[in-house]
Amino acid sequence: MKVLEVIEGLGWCGTKEQTYLITKHLSKYFNVEIALAFNHKEMINRLKDKVPLKFYEEDNGNSKRRFKVKNYKRLYYILKNGNYDVVVANSSWSLNYILAVYPFLRKKPKLIAMRRSGFTPSFFSKNFKYRFADKIVVVSKQVAQELKEKNFFPEKLVTIESGIDLSRFKPSSEFREKIRKELGIKNNEFLFINVANFQPWRKGQDILLKAFKELSCEKCKLVLVGIDTDSLEARKLIKNLGLEKKVIALGFRNDVEKLLQGADFFVLSSNSEGIAGALLQAMATGKIVLSTLVGGIGEYLKDGINGFSAPVGDYKRLAEKMKLLTMLTEEEKEKLRKNAIKTTENYSITITSEKWKYLIESVIKGNS
Repeated sequence: MKVLEVIEGLGWCGTKEQTYLITKHLSKYFNVEIALAFNHKEMINRLKDKVPLKFYEEDNGNSKRRFKVKNYKRLYYILKNGNYDVVVANSSWSLNYILAVYPFLRKKPKLIAMRRSGFTPSFFSKNFKYRFADKIVVVSKQVAQELKEKNFFPEKLVTIESGIDLSRFKPSSEFREKIRKELGIKNNEFLFINVANFQPWRKGQDILLKAFKELSCEKCKLVLVGIDTDSLEARKLIKNLGLEKKVIALGFRNDVEKLLQGADFFVLSSNSEGIAGALLQAMATGKIVLSTLVGGIGEYLKDGINGFSAPVGDYKRLAEKMKLLTMLTEEEKEKLRKNAIKTTENYSITITSEKWKYLIESVIKGNS
């Protein structure tokens, strides 16, 4: 069986991480190739020796790429000449690219589309995009339920939770001292870490920073990790709150597993998530975590059992919970760590890829 994974754009995020992991692990079962942008260096470096790379998109970092006819023509010829059994659209715009050339293909591979959030789809999106998919994969039971309530092709929905690489994200203190020295964190200081691209409307960094100011903890510091967390907009927000000496804005890093070792607590303040892979990664390393319960997070994060939760958009309650973390005893921390690590065993990329394997085989056979 031959499978083509399609992803568009540059940068790195949960969608790109999952595309990389699924592509890599499905190659154990199928003949898998990936279609991507010419200059997606991060994805290229990770997959170049693992699966064949097919380049279709010229991306200069803006949305104009979506209007370049050559991008569509290149994808058309990849699909035409590839003789694929299944094509997977890993994002909404990947699906747009595929559907633009799909009618012109003599042999039409089965189409699987990803839908990572439960946002209400537009009339156009529902009836002119997703209706053409043979199956629609969602990343949590909560997202599936939200879409079913909106009558969004319930017969096509398949829940496959995002997986994490437990060989990379695991308990370790090997780099803790080095990371804390790099960041200028003293032994008696608490370090909170947030891993999310800078999108305040979605990831809630504005709420997090307000909460951190409200916390007013002399021995606490916060590090922001993710694309544009070191941008002018982010730094302006930090400065306006008077947190320049308390908040470290790192931008994108590809050593998140090491940065997590240097931190004491992981905090996520998102307004919207599918399943929050960054939170699961932190739990897998044994971090004490605090998060809003959006998307599928509530399916695995249990307040006071394997972490803590706070209401969406409430910076004062978030600050109270952050204060609570700094007051935990070592015995309480150890119990939380063990439970968090145990929880993430159910979200291994191995389990996720096996579910994908079964889905692809079922789609090809014409089974539901």
